[in-house]
Amino acid sequence: MKEMSLVEHLEELRTTVIRVAVIVIVTFIAAYGLGEHISEILLTPLRGVLGEKSEGSIVYLGLLDKVISQLQLAFWSSIILSSPLWFYEIWRFIKPGLYDHESKMVKPFLVVGFFLFILGGCFAYFVVFPLTFELLLDFGVQNVTASISLRDYIVLASKALLFFGLAFQLPNICLILGFMGLVTKYSLKNIRRYVYVGFAAGAAIITPPDIVSMVGLWLPLCVLYELGIIAVAMIVHPYLEKRYGD
Repeated sequence: MKEMSLVEHLEELRTTVIRVAVIVIVTFIAAYGLGEHISEILLTPLRGVLGEKSEGSIVYLGLLDKVISQLQLAFWSSIILSSPLWFYEIWRFIKPGLYDHESKMVKPFLVVGFFLFILGGCFAYFVVFPLTFELLLDFGVQNVTASISLRDYIVLASKALLFFGLAFQLPNICLILGFMGLVTKYSLKNIRRYVYVGFAAGAAIITPPDIVSMVGLWLPLCVLYELGIIAVAMIVHPYLEKRYGD
C-alpha cells in the first residue's frame, strides 16, 4: 500500500477524472461516426419482430429526431463501449490504497464483473428484447399498426443494455459483501422477501407502465439474487471456514 497525502490523493483523483473524460469523449466521437451501424445493430431485434408480424414500422417524428437520437446513441454507446478502459482507470486510482493481499482479492472481482457486464448486455439483446417486443405487440387490441419512434427506442434500448449490464453485477456484489463479512447465505435468505419487493418497486418505476415489462425486469433480478446466494454459499462460506475454522 502506498502512503499518499491528501493533496496527492486529490491530484491523482483529478488526473483520473481527466483520463476518464478523455476516454469517454474519444469513444463518443468514434461512436457518433459509427452511429448508423450501431443503430442497425440495436434495431435488429425490433425489426425482426416487426418483420415477422408485418404490423408496424419504425419512424422519426421530428426533423431533428434522427440527429438527436444519433447523439444520444453515441453518448450511451460511449459509456458502454469504453467501460473496460474507464473501469481500469478507476482501478488504477484505488489500487495504491490497497495492501498486496487486498489487491489480489479484488482483481478476480473486477474480471468477473466485466464478464457479468457483457453477459447482462447480451442477455438483454438476445433474450429480453425479442421476447418483450413480441409480448408487447401481442398485448391488447389486435389488427393495428405500430409506429415506433426511432428516438424513443434508441434511448430505451441503450439504457436497457447499460442497466442489465449493471444488474448482472448483483452476484458479484453479494460475493464482495460476503468476503467483507457483511452478509451470509442466511442473512441473504432472511431478507429475500424484502429484496423482491424492492425489485418489484424498482422495476415498476424504471419500465413502461405495463405488467409485462415490469415482470420481464423483475424476474431476472430475482434470479440474479438467488445466484448471489448460491455463490456466497458455495464460495464465501467454504473459504471462510477453511481460513478461520482451524
